[in-house]
Amino acid sequence: MKIVGLEKSSSDFIDMEIAQPVPEKHDLLVKITAISINPVDTKMRVANNTDNLKILGWDAVGEVVDIGANVTLFERGQEVYFAGDVTRPGTYAEFTLIDERLAGIKPNTLKQEEAAAMPLTTITAWEALFDRLEITTKDKGKTILIINGAGGVGSIATQLAANAGLNVIATASRTETINWTKRFGANDVINHRENLTKQLKELGFIQGVDFILCLHNTNAHWDDMQEAIRPQGKICSIVELAEPVKMSLLKDKSATFSYEFMFTRSKYDTEDKIKQHEILTNAAQLFDKGILKSTLNKVLSPINAATIEEAHEIILSGQMIGKLVVKGFE
Repeated sequence: MKIVGLEKSSSDFIDMEIAQPVPEKHDLLVKITAISINPVDTKMRVANNTDNLKILGWDAVGEVVDIGANVTLFERGQEVYFAGDVTRPGTYAEFTLIDERLAGIKPNTLKQEEAAAMPLTTITAWEALFDRLEITTKDKGKTILIINGAGGVGSIATQLAANAGLNVIATASRTETINWTKRFGANDVINHRENLTKQLKELGFIQGVDFILCLHNTNAHWDDMQEAIRPQGKICSIVELAEPVKMSLLKDKSATFSYEFMFTRSKYDTEDKIKQHEILTNAAQLFDKGILKSTLNKVLSPINAATIEEAHEIILSGQMIGKLVVKGFE
């Protein structure tokens, strides 16, 4: 099968052919039709220090062509979408293996490229909102601040939060990102390059907001988030802290801080990893009802080393709005 790989501690993509994998136990063998490129791909590329061939990519849609002996959730011929498992070879390949408990049936109303754009960001946003921030129906009417609302996770998190009945304030700094964020349901948009607390007070949130979801440079926004969170509020970030921070104000407010990393369940083989299948299944229903919309914004083709390199350069530019997908092997 064709792949786009990295050899022995290299960061250079190369087109190669290797043997097609064989599914075991709960594995689905999926023929890839489209993949999404995410910031985690670029981080994993830089961190490639193994002596083995590495295949990146953890966001895809494709057809189930074979199944392992223990598979019960899927059948051959079904189209699935999934965000993968960082402990296994990725989706820059014609075929890949994915545990059935980490996959969902592709939303019927979405094109392949529209569906490929959504798994990783949808799972990340869903887990952040409902597992880490623990938002429930009781929180309807409360306010959440989403930092970096125009990014891949921010675009779907805004939709999910709005659908949960929250008042959504998102951050964006350019005309095109402000318009994009409003398009996906933000009630208000403020600038993350300026003081967040001051802007929130100008909107009438004198005591701050109930929830904060940080999707950009946790260190840069740390002091602002401590100021902006209400007493007993909750903050979640998907970006690791690059250096130590003071947490005294969080302690004073009895506020909660947590991380979200969507690969935790697969990486540590947690007992509840089937929840990602359930998230993708529930999300597919929301996509098919038109409640959620794909955040796809750019499609490249075909899937080969040159196109993947171009996609990584776009992601690293920091100018990408929404999601970028690469479609089809030649």
